Amino acid sequence: MKVLITGATGLVGTELVSLLLKNGIHINYLTTSKSKIQKEQDYKGYYWNPESGIIDKDCIDEVDAIIHLAGASVSERWTDEYKQEILESRILSTNVLYSLLKHTNHQVKHFISASGTGIYPDSTDTVYSETNTAIDDSFLGRVVEKWEAAADKIATLGIKVAKMRTGIVLSGKGGALTEMAKPVKLGAGSGLGSGKQIQSWIHIHDLVSMYKYVLQNKLEGVYNAVAPHPVTNNELMKTIAKVLDRPYFMPNVPKFMLQLILGEMHIILLSSQNVSAKKIIGKGFQFEYLSLEKALRKELK
Repeated sequence: MKVLITGATGLVGTELVSLLLKNGIHINYLTTSKSKIQKEQDYKGYYWNPESGIIDKDCIDEVDAIIHLAGASVSERWTDEYKQEILESRILSTNVLYSLLKHTNHQVKHFISASGTGIYPDSTDTVYSETNTAIDDSFLGRVVEKWEAAADKIATLGIKVAKMRTGIVLSGKGGALTEMAKPVKLGAGSGLGSGKQIQSWIHIHDLVSMYKYVLQNKLEGVYNAVAPHPVTNNELMKTIAKVLDRPYFMPNVPKFMLQLILGEMHIILLSSQNVSAKKIIGKGFQFEYLSLEKALRKELK
């Protein structure tokens, strides 16, 4: 099997590439940096520039499936300009892939796109399954809605489409966890806002294993890429402190302070989404990291 991956050098992409190569899957990857192009037998890079609509057509030669991870990080301050980049990096890149698939001979039968749990409305009461159609009235909610709509266009080409709505990814190599752990390491760990917001998380090993599972089982449709046991923000921060053996007695950081420090981006930390993993479990996927403490010990120790 040969797979084309976008975002292959990012946090999730790096782990996914490693896992797929170990399983004998050959990889083509797209990069916007010509200096990152390698040409090994089972790992070949190709140049693209989604903003300009440029893509090396050879990237889909003998490719059976595409895993689309590319997109600007949401963990940087949301200026108006950067919000546009967050949106366009997802929509334009998906549209470039759609155009390539529509106008080029290929054997691609499966398209797997990253997505986010931010599409679900902020709620401490509702448990969200993939059948829930309500969309959060926020910038992130609208981004995910448009991102998934762009991916759905590819289904009109007769290609199976899967969308992976991903929660907080726990990795010691970057992303949300390393940022949350910083104040805890300094002895200043505390909950954020009320601390009662529910946060759906997944260990990075389980996330990339889920991508592999969806790929190998040719699954389509929406899947919540989250562990089965979400926690409140207070529980999450307290467990980080426990794993790092640091004190945890500071008062919660109030909402207004997070707004001052982070601007509109603070909603990522304060929004509450209790997201269900039942659908992917029902398809036979097995998690290795069901316990938050076990997941954190793996990444922070």
